[in-house]
Amino acid sequence: MKLPALPRYTLPRSPSGLLAMALALVSGLAAAVLLWAPAPVQGRTEATPRAVAPRGALTADEQAHIEVFRKASPSVVHITTLAAQRDMFSMNVQQVPRGTGTGFLWDDRGHIVTNFHVIQGATAARVTLSDQTVHEATLVGAFADRDLAVLKIDLPKTGFPPIPIGTSRDLIVGQRVYAIGNPFGLDQTLTTGIVSALNREIESFNQRTIKAVIQTDAAINPGNSGGPLLDSAGRLIGVNTQIASPSGASAGIGFAIPADEVNRIVPRLIRDGRYLRPSLGVAAGPPGLAQSLKLPKGVVLVQVGAGSPAARAGLVPFRRGSRGEVVGGDIITAINDDAVADLDSMLTLLERRQPGDTVTLTVWRAGQSRKQPVVLGNSE
Repeated sequence: MKLPALPRYTLPRSPSGLLAMALALVSGLAAAVLLWAPAPVQGRTEATPRAVAPRGALTADEQAHIEVFRKASPSVVHITTLAAQRDMFSMNVQQVPRGTGTGFLWDDRGHIVTNFHVIQGATAARVTLSDQTVHEATLVGAFADRDLAVLKIDLPKTGFPPIPIGTSRDLIVGQRVYAIGNPFGLDQTLTTGIVSALNREIESFNQRTIKAVIQTDAAINPGNSGGPLLDSAGRLIGVNTQIASPSGASAGIGFAIPADEVNRIVPRLIRDGRYLRPSLGVAAGPPGLAQSLKLPKGVVLVQVGAGSPAARAGLVPFRRGSRGEVVGGDIITAINDDAVADLDSMLTLLERRQPGDTVTLTVWRAGQSRKQPVVLGNSE
């Protein structure tokens, strides 16, 4: 198909012709501008602001949000972590900002709770209180298995109360929750939502499973980590730790470590500087070993330390015989009648105890189960 010829336009060649075209263009633009000129004012009136319409009283929901934030915000802190870096010219070592997170005051002695991953890899940290004063922090203790850490600062005498502690054992899906933190470095941000689900499981930063986790749709973004999750009474019910989001920003699925776990672990971090898990003195077989040998579900013992609590209680491991055959040993299937499915669940149950406590193991051997009391030792 042949396209029609385009029309030809010839520019004027004389200077006067070019000048005439330029003047025509300018006049056309001027006319266009004049089309937007303000209309003539017929009479002048005074330029006074409009009257403000009365809004009436705040709703009960709004008043509740305000009250929770007013009471809790002095207890919430902004954490800036630092890392040592050598200057390439002077070769001097200096501290440079590494990341930010949130924490909250645990007591009136200056102990601050946050996430382990907030301070992971840092060499120092600074804490900014709600009055914007900055304080150098020291590390008291950390427990990576539950993504918790405790810092300490020299706390001013007044104006910074410890956060009230609640419980997570009676939470109900649908109840109102509040998150306070420092997302993207923005201080003292309040978001609201509900308890979306309970008893979730997430993976900590050392691949241990954190159980009984709270799921919430309150917006949690980078920088909120370590901040408090509060109930409508302003009590701590969890510590915000992770989100589920392909983009890294809040998608309405956030997770918090339950307050009962926090209240169990933090005092021991303050007392001991670390979380000392009680020990049985055993080593477990690889996942799937019980199934491959068609044995009951539990922890298959493949090693029992000499002189360990398990050895004193008479536990014996599975082992290889002289001809390479598997010689039967013990499988721990429960602790204090709480079922043990694998090593991770056994460690979780042991974490609820302290060295020196006595527990009753349910032990399977050669087709028979027995109850065996054991005095727990120290993991060190």
